Amino acid sequence: MYQVETLENLKIIRESARDFAETYIRPHVMEWDEAQHFPVELFHQMGEYGFMGVLVPENYGGSGLGYQEYITIIDEISKVCGSIGLSVAAHNSLCTNHILSFGNEEQKNKYLPKLASGQWIGAWGLTEPNTGSDAGRMQCVAEKDGDYYVINGAKNWITHGISGNVAVVIVRTGELLDSHGMSAFIIERGTPGFRGGKKENKLGMRASETAEMIFDNCRVHKSQMLGQEGEGFIQSMKILDGGRISIAALSIGIAKGAYEASVKYSQERHQFGKPISSFQGISFKLADMATKIQASELLTRKSAYLKMEKQNTTKLSAMAKYYASETAVSVSTDAVQIHGGYGYTKDYPVEKFYRDSKLCTIGEGTSEIQKLVISREILKGN
Repeated sequence: MYQVETLENLKIIRESARDFAETYIRPHVMEWDEAQHFPVELFHQMGEYGFMGVLVPENYGGSGLGYQEYITIIDEISKVCGSIGLSVAAHNSLCTNHILSFGNEEQKNKYLPKLASGQWIGAWGLTEPNTGSDAGRMQCVAEKDGDYYVINGAKNWITHGISGNVAVVIVRTGELLDSHGMSAFIIERGTPGFRGGKKENKLGMRASETAEMIFDNCRVHKSQMLGQEGEGFIQSMKILDGGRISIAALSIGIAKGAYEASVKYSQERHQFGKPISSFQGISFKLADMATKIQASELLTRKSAYLKMEKQNTTKLSAMAKYYASETAVSVSTDAVQIHGGYGYTKDYPVEKFYRDSKLCTIGEGTSEIQKLVISREILKGN
C-alpha cells in the first residue's frame, strides 16, 4: 500500500505534469503533428521541470524519483500528446537509464547531468533494418583496433536518431547469434563516422522523431563501452523491462485522453432529444473503456513496484505493456466510433489518439513478442 506522503507526492507531480502539458504542449499538438516537427526546445524546457531525469539520482543532477512518479509523468503528458510522451519515455528509460544502470562513475558524471537537465537529448539503438525482434542477427559490427573500436552498420526506428546529442548503441563484437557477442557503447553526436539517416514518415507519433543512425568507420574509444565486452545484449534485455513499463504508461495516457474526450463528447452530443451518453450502446462502450484503463494501470503500477523493489519484473512488465498497449488501441478505436463522423476529422482529438495508439503495440517489442516473453516466464515458473 502507498503511504499518505507518497500519494501526496504523486498528486503534486501529477498536477505539475498536467499543468505543463496544458500550457506548453496542448496549444501546439496538431501543428507539430501536421509538420512532423520535433520540438527540441520543449525538451530543454522539460529538463527544467525535472521530467528528463526522473529516475536519475540527485547527485547526478536528476529528480531522484521512482517508477510510480515516472509513470504519472508519462501518463499526464501522453493524455495530451502521445508523441511527446513517447520521446520523454525513450529519453528516460532507454538512453539515460542504460547509462545510469551500467555506466561507471566517470560515464555517469559526464553524461547524466546533461541528459537529466534536458541540455542533451538521448537516443538508444538496438533495432536494425533486418533485425527487429531477432536482435541476435544484428549486422552493425564493431572491430577492435588498439584502444578503439571501429563501428560499421546502421540502426533504424531510432527515437531521436537525428536530433539526439548522445546515443547508447548495441553492436556486435562477437559471433552471430551469440547473446554474449554484443556490446554497448556511448557515442556522442559529432563523432566522425556517426550521422543520422532517413527520417521516417509515420502514421502517428509524428512529432516524435524516428530515424536511422548510420556508422561508417566510426572510431569509438574503449572507454565509451558500457560494462564489459559481450554484455550489451544482456544489459539491453534488462533495460527493456523498464522500457516496457514506459510504453505501458504511454499507452495508459493515450487511452485516458481518448476516454476523457469521449465522455465529454457523449454528454454534449444530442440525438433524438437527449445526450448520446444516455444510450446503452454508448454508455456500455464507456464502461468497457474505463475498466480496461483501470486494469492496465493496476498492472503497470504493480510492475513498477516490483522494479523499485529490485524484484524480477520481466513477466509483469511484459503483461503491462501488452495489455495497456492493446487497451490504447481498443479505447481509441471506440472513441472514434463514439464521435461518429467528427471522430474521423482533425477537429477532434480522438483521431490523433487513434493514430498514435498503434505504435504502442509495436515499440519495445510487439504484442506477439510480449506473449512470447510472458509464456516463457510462466513455463519457467516465474
